[in-house]
Amino acid sequence: MKKKLSIFLVVILLLSCTGCGNSNYITNKDKQLIKNEETGQPIRNDILCRPKDKELLSIYDKNEKQMQTKLSKLPECEKFKLSSTKYHGLWEAIFVKPLAWVIIKVGKLLGNFGVAVMVVGALIRIVLMPLSKKSLMMSENMKKAQPELNKIEKKYANRNDNEAMMAKSQEMMMIYKKYNINPMSSCLVSFIQLPLFFAFLEAINRVPAIFEESLFGIKLGTTTLTGITTGPVSIKIICIIIIILILLTTYLSFKINMASNAAGGEAEKQMQMMSKFMIVMISVVSITLPVAIALYWIVTNGIMVLQNLIIKLPKSKKQKVHQKDNKKKR
Repeated sequence: MKKKLSIFLVVILLLSCTGCGNSNYITNKDKQLIKNEETGQPIRNDILCRPKDKELLSIYDKNEKQMQTKLSKLPECEKFKLSSTKYHGLWEAIFVKPLAWVIIKVGKLLGNFGVAVMVVGALIRIVLMPLSKKSLMMSENMKKAQPELNKIEKKYANRNDNEAMMAKSQEMMMIYKKYNINPMSSCLVSFIQLPLFFAFLEAINRVPAIFEESLFGIKLGTTTLTGITTGPVSIKIICIIIIILILLTTYLSFKINMASNAAGGEAEKQMQMMSKFMIVMISVVSITLPVAIALYWIVTNGIMVLQNLIIKLPKSKKQKVHQKDNKKKR
């Protein structure tokens, strides 16, 4: 269930990054998204600060009625404060605006908003490492307990009476206790982490200064598809490398999660199918991501892969030592 929920949320996240659904974007009379001609990026109507690009300012002026906050009331991005504009709900007040403010401050400090996106994304992953570790260890323990849980499932497969259900529940709780498993905690970990990541992506999307910045010679608002189709050779190469890194880091993160959550039997097959579906989905979506979002995706996935390897490394060493000791005893 947790795996299905995570995949569903990732799909929603990817669709929101690529502009599916017009509620937060400026549209023309035919309800089609208006895009930045230079970068290919859809133009949002809920930006938190004023862009500098003259063509973009002109589009906002022409479509002022669609904007959540009038352009004249928006501060310059570098002067953005938490109190700059009125709040549109708790989600924005608690998560989106504070994260946008942090990205802007770090960007000013480091001299580049693209670097700031990667640094802040990495720091969030590092801060949440204890939760990630707890979730991974829980998955490892669940993997060990799975054979015993499967036996209980088979034992009560044809019994639906209250007495049997009570007995089944008690036996399962004993196994959870034996392997130090809290079924609810792994779900709570996901629900704590996911809002932060969604808010971070929304914060990136709502600060025009990020997309007006350049890194590696490419504008951060440029979608990889636009870079490949209209950019010079150097930009084409950068965009292809970005797509490859998105797919590589995503594949590795799914592979590690699959190894930790392997349950065997039909459940494992379903997880493998969903993971393959997600990799295909991300392959398609990756060509429409702005470079800023793509860099965030690569860095956070890369950090997650490294974290999981670091967490697993001591355990694998202990297992090897334990196996050598057993061979010597024989």
